Amino acid sequence: MSPNGIHPLLAERFSPCRFDPSAVVDDHALGLLLEAARWAPSAGNSQPWSFFIGRPREPDHDRVLPHLAPSSARWATDAGLLVVTLTRRHIDDTSLLYSEFAEYDLGQAVAHMTFQAQAMGLASHQFRAFDLEGLTKELDPNPGWVIVSMVAVGKAAGGPPKARARRSVAHLRSAPWSPAE
Repeated sequence: MSPNGIHPLLAERFSPCRFDPSAVVDDHALGLLLEAARWAPSAGNSQPWSFFIGRPREPDHDRVLPHLAPSSARWATDAGLLVVTLTRRHIDDTSLLYSEFAEYDLGQAVAHMTFQAQAMGLASHQFRAFDLEGLTKELDPNPGWVIVSMVAVGKAAGGPPKARARRSVAHLRSAPWSPAE
């Protein structure tokens, strides 16, 4: 256990701002990351998530790179894996809601993937600094599916930041709503 009592994989996790461009995420590692995501809980076991995978020197990676914002391109380009996360919000091309929990469920799957990456000695950095409209046009997801975020996965270059400020547990329990009278 870590000094604060949580699992070391959680306590030591950080989102790197630099990746080792020589580190490869091979097929076996990719399979384990996707397997971890597959086992995430979801409302009604709907599993409304999908991932578009791009690795350096592969055509799918080249499809994603032009859509990164300059702020994320500085570090995400060197990751061994870029994962575009998608969720199924609607039934096909109708306005009927597939699952009101789709984004929450996708978040669970990405959290599982992140934890698995950490267990494998890999780091991950979740982000939304990309051209959503351009990437959606490029990947053309099936009806009902939408791109939500991206995750860069690979070997971190350098260590964790020196200071990692987190909100306190007491702050997490404070009410962001009006108290009952």
